[in-house]
Parts: sequence; C-alpha cells; structure tokens
Amino acid sequence: MNRLLAACAAIALISAPSQAQPDEAAETEARPVGEQIGSGGRPVGAIWSRSPVHAENGMAATAHPLATQVALDILKSGGNAVDAAIAANAALGLMEPTGNGIGGDLFAIIYDPATGKLHGINGSGRSPSGQTLDQLNEKLGGADSLPPVGVLPVTIPGTVDAWFAMHERFGSKPMADILAPTVTYAREGHPVAPVIGMYFDRALKAFERRQETTPFEFDNARATWFADGPPKAGEIYRNPDLGQTLETIGREGRDAFYEGALAQVMVDYLQRQGSAYTLEDFANHTSTWVDPACVTYRNGFDLCELPPNGQGFAALQMVNILKNIDLAQWERGSPEVIHYITEAKRLAHADVARFYADPDFSPFPMELLTDEYGRERFALIDPARATPEFAPGTIEIEPKLEGEGDTTYLTVVDGNGLMVSLIQSNYRGMGSGLVPDGLGFMFQDRGELYSLDPDHPNAYEPSKRPFQTIIPAFVKKDGQPYMTLGLMGGGMQPQGHVQVLINIADYGMNLQEAGDAARINHDGGRQPTEPLSGPSKDPLGTLNVEPGIPAETVAALEAMGHNVRLVRNGIMFGGYQAIARDPETGVLTGATEMRKDGQAQGY
Repeated sequence: MNRLLAACAAIALISAPSQAQPDEAAETEARPVGEQIGSGGRPVGAIWSRSPVHAENGMAATAHPLATQVALDILKSGGNAVDAAIAANAALGLMEPTGNGIGGDLFAIIYDPATGKLHGINGSGRSPSGQTLDQLNEKLGGADSLPPVGVLPVTIPGTVDAWFAMHERFGSKPMADILAPTVTYAREGHPVAPVIGMYFDRALKAFERRQETTPFEFDNARATWFADGPPKAGEIYRNPDLGQTLETIGREGRDAFYEGALAQVMVDYLQRQGSAYTLEDFANHTSTWVDPACVTYRNGFDLCELPPNGQGFAALQMVNILKNIDLAQWERGSPEVIHYITEAKRLAHADVARFYADPDFSPFPMELLTDEYGRERFALIDPARATPEFAPGTIEIEPKLEGEGDTTYLTVVDGNGLMVSLIQSNYRGMGSGLVPDGLGFMFQDRGELYSLDPDHPNAYEPSKRPFQTIIPAFVKKDGQPYMTLGLMGGGMQPQGHVQVLINIADYGMNLQEAGDAARINHDGGRQPTEPLSGPSKDPLGTLNVEPGIPAETVAALEAMGHNVRLVRNGIMFGGYQAIARDPETGVLTGATEMRKDGQAQGY
C-alpha cells in the first residue's frame, strides 16, 4: 500500500488549464509560482484526487454538469441509457460546441443486458460521390494535404443518423421528448462553463489566423457564436437556430436532416462554397452496426474497441504488446513504465499509419490483433533505449492523426444494466468554420484526415469514410461487462485508454484516481495522411508529459533517447469519463475528468 501511495503521489497533477493558444510554445510555459498551489488533504484515497460517485438506479458522466443533469432527468422520467445518452449528446452540441455537434460524427459501444452482447455503431460520414482524387487535387491547387477549414475537409455529418439508428434498436422515449431539454436551453440560454469558455477563445483566434491563409465563409459562424467576441465563463449563451433545428429533427425524424428541408439548406450552402455534395449524397448516408473486438490484458481485464475506420484497434495492439511485461514491478511514474508505454504506442501507430482506413475500401488485417503478433512487436522494444523509428508490420495486404481533435465523450448506464459508451466530434477546432444558413451548427472538418497518396489505404476516394480518431471503449472484468470508458482528444485516445486500464489493472487505482493521475501523450511518428513511400517526417516524435511526472523520470527518459516535453495546461491529455457496474450488486461507480468542466452523477 505504501508503494501504491508513493506511485500515486508521484503522478499527481495539480495545475489548471491556461489560456495558451494552440500550436504555440506557450503551452509548455510554467504558470506563475503563486498559482502552483497544491491540493489539500483527504481522509481516504490519493490526496490529489477526489471520490468517485456511487449510485444504484442510473448514472451519467459528461463534459458538462448541465448535460449530465439532462441525462439523469431522462432516466428519471422513464427513459433508458440510450435515450439519456442521445439527450446528453444533443445538450453537449449546444453547451460544448467547441468539442462536438450535429455537424460531426458519432461512434458508440452499447452493452445490452437482455442479450448479453456488445453492439458497436459507426456513425461516420463519407466524401462526395461525384468527386475524384484528381478533382480534389485540382481544387487544392498543389497542396500536399487538406486544410482544416473551409469546404474541402467537410464530410457528411453522421451524428443524427446514428442517433436514430441507436434509438430504433434500443430507445424507449419519443425522440421529440429526448431532444426537448436542449431545445429549451437553446432558446432560453445557459451559462458558459470555464474550460469551454477558454476553448471558445482559442477557437476564434485559430479561425481568424486560418482566414489569412485559407479564406472561407465565416460570417454565419461569427453570428452564431462570436458576434460579441468569444462567449466567456458564466455568460448566458443562446442558440435559437440550433433549437429550431433540433425541434424539427425531433418532430419529423431522421429524414428531415438527410432528405428534407434541412438537407436542402445544407446542400445549397455547401454548393455555394464550391462543394461537390448533392442531396443524393445526404439521402444515401447510413450508419453501420459493427462488432467490437476485445483483447485480454491481465488480472481479468479485457479491453474492447471498435474496428476501423477508427483508431480503436491501436489500443488493443498496445495491450497485446504490454501484456508481455509486468509493469507493476515498477512504480507507475517510473521511466521504465513510461518507456514501455511509449514504445508500445509507437509500434501500434506505425501500423495505424499503414493499415487503418475505411474497411469498405481496405479490409483490416485481423492478424494485427493476435497474441503472437503482439509478442513479435514487443520483442522490438529495446528496454534501455528509444528506438529511432519503428516500421509497420509485414502483413501481406495492401490519415493527420496526432493533431488536437476537439471531441466530447459521454457515458450513461441505467438501473437495468444497459450501458452506453459514446464519443462524438467535429474534429479540429470546432470544425470547418462553415455554418449552414440558420441551422445553428458547424460542419466537421474530418476530411482533413484523408491521405492524398493514391496508393494509401486511407487515400481520398468518392463515397469513402476518412480515417477517424474518435473511439469509445468498454472493459470487461472476469468475462463480465464491467466499465464504459472514453478519453477524448485526437491521437491521445488509444494511448489514454491504455494508461487508464494500466492504472486500474496494474496499480489498483479507483476510477477517479485512474483519470486524475498525470498522463503522457506521445505525438508524432508516421501518419495515416503521409505517403506510404519515403521517410516519416517525425519518426521519433515527442513524448509530452504532465507536471506530475517526476523530474528524475523525465531526466531518465531523456537519457534513454526520448524527446521529452513538459506541458502544464492539461489540454492535450484528453478528457476522461467512466462508469463501472458491479455485476453482483448493480451498484454504479462513476468518474469524470478534472481537465474538463464535467460531472459524474447518479441517483
């Protein structure tokens, strides 16, 4: 126990988010000494964490307290976990538009206690059916990648269709009732949360910088969110346009968004910006039910993830590598543990850059998830040094991953044991900057993740889904459904899932401690958007660490050849939520992210 407490103390994180701007060195600058105030004492658990939340009848964990309350209200009114998850997601699209919205995509894992099965849904959108890679390259004018703003990176929003697919299979309350709380908040207003206010400020400055190099229509977005500058913490924000859009969706259903008047507004707007999308493209959009895959780690824990075009299987590859070494022989904040986690991530993501793509165009080689392959990849790790570059595996078959993706993760579990793990995003920086006339939401810029190399599995093609970063997760314990898990944030997500699992399985942390503990984020290596041939632009990458990582560990990692950077504001290390359900008693335990505004609560 003393060893565990020492390890926990070594990785405590006590600094708060700063006002640093994206992609700037200010992210790594120290906060003023007077602001670096440690935590107080606690009678139980790690002194740097909080108590997890316990309840019996239902629980929700989201990135905004009001969205959590919306989910609980739906549960208390007779809805189930799927109803409540949709309601919370709608609320977050209003309250946290810096991370998600109905202009983006959605993925979810749902455990159904009636059948004992895990169900996965891929709600990601596709490229225009009538635009080829050559035509896209002509519009790009010689650029070697897609921009993060404007019409070219827009893909069809998949979230609304995914809501209705989930609701058709599992929902119980009318969709109009599920969306009604957000309609009310959109019209009457809600106070902006602190971290979200900081992200509004970052987003506006990023859009204005990008206007200088990639001009795009921003008047609609400015009118929707920034008419008087970025909304600030505590300020009442209203979005009646979004309220009207959601009311229409609730009343008229999925087809209103993809075939009706709303679709016509979106297509007319996109075509004015030079898009190749048609009404037929929207009408033909569908979500896909998929089977999650699970791999065994140790101490009875299995991690479950969704297949590509997402990056969830990268977490499974990391698990298959790391189970070949007993990490618990070292303290959690030790250089040995961080070295093995980092090298496992680099090995897994070398395969991500080569093999992960839309499976309708490039089937995933399931050999990558075998124990044997995990042992082969583990054998490539030098225990004393960082390997300069890892190549992908030699599997006989023939997207920018690491950028900060702005995402929300939420989870809801009801008293009957229906468990929902849901993630939803517009991708980078609120999205493309484009807001269809009068509809109150922004189109995603997920198409930035296509490769322009025609030989790459992730190459742009008509009607193709791009590589995706957003991934929900699920954990089994001793073969039984145990925990929903998510950790938002671009390339942080699979390595974040694995770090949380290690904290619980190897170091005995509770759910809240496992998320509050300081994290690492390895950034770089070969990307799914890079050409297959030629060297990687950044083969070693950068190992970013939070302040809770001991200074002696940082020094040891640098001596091992890692390029280490201390980042104090917490932004790149993701946003965590989790709910565990005791299979014997049904008691729920919830945790939320200290780096966000969120809340886990039950009843």
